[in-house]
Amino acid sequence: MGKGDTSETASATPAYRSVMEEYGYEVGKIIGHGSYGTVYEAYYTKQKVMVAVKIISKKKASEDYLNKFLPREIQVMKVLRHKYLINFYQAIETTSRVYIILELAQGGDVLEWIQRYGACAETLAGKWFSQMALGIAYLHSKGIVHRLTPSLSAAGRDLKLENLLLDKRENVKISDFGFAKMVPSSQPVHSSPSYRQMNSLSHLSQTYCGSFAYACPEILLGLPYNPFLSDTWSMGVILYTLVIARLPFDDTNLKKLLRETQKEVTFPANFTISQECKGSSIKPGPQPLSPE
Repeated sequence: MGKGDTSETASATPAYRSVMEEYGYEVGKIIGHGSYGTVYEAYYTKQKVMVAVKIISKKKASEDYLNKFLPREIQVMKVLRHKYLINFYQAIETTSRVYIILELAQGGDVLEWIQRYGACAETLAGKWFSQMALGIAYLHSKGIVHRLTPSLSAAGRDLKLENLLLDKRENVKISDFGFAKMVPSSQPVHSSPSYRQMNSLSHLSQTYCGSFAYACPEILLGLPYNPFLSDTWSMGVILYTLVIARLPFDDTNLKKLLRETQKEVTFPANFTISQECKGSSIKPGPQPLSPE
């Protein structure tokens, strides 16, 4: 356990800044928000580089996140080193906060890019998709999947556009390993929440549905699934979204989303998409799936 950082007054420097200064970090502007904390840009004076600092409030975070998901996220990030993954530098814990120091992606994220500029040209989409595929292949070679199964505690944390960051040269950097997991080779198949459980969630928010928009049909149905192939399905959804600037499936209703994931994916007539690109996108299985 690190030093305390609970004393914070209006006249004093905010406690989190004091802690960061002790370790050589000058905290700058806010660059992101999460459920349990805030991400800041910071300057690391010892190495003269810019970094990202994710500051997690223990008061805001759930016990499950602090005791299970956060330690696992740090454990996973410590063993990863790849040019298309956000690098982990350091974790600092105090009595009231956890500070995670990460590589700074100065180009924002892919979702912001799509919202600003619209659909990608195939050349750019191909570049980003290839970089993402290499990053995911590296994860899988380590026995790590980026995301297993959507749940209420994990809503919004899939492999998806928001989790593809961009460096200053617009190269992809995969981020957010909060729900990544090391999968034993003896356990290649995982179970999902039951279809009835998910269908009974009357309070599915837009964020929650957005999370399921990237999920494979087996997860939506609560069937056993291969988490490595689940990542691959999410990649196909991302590729479609890159070149069309919208999701391939209507995710406003869970039942409708499920039906659409089992049909042949269609491309709008006003988009000229190569057969090679179409073939790299999403392909439903030959047989329709049904809930247990």
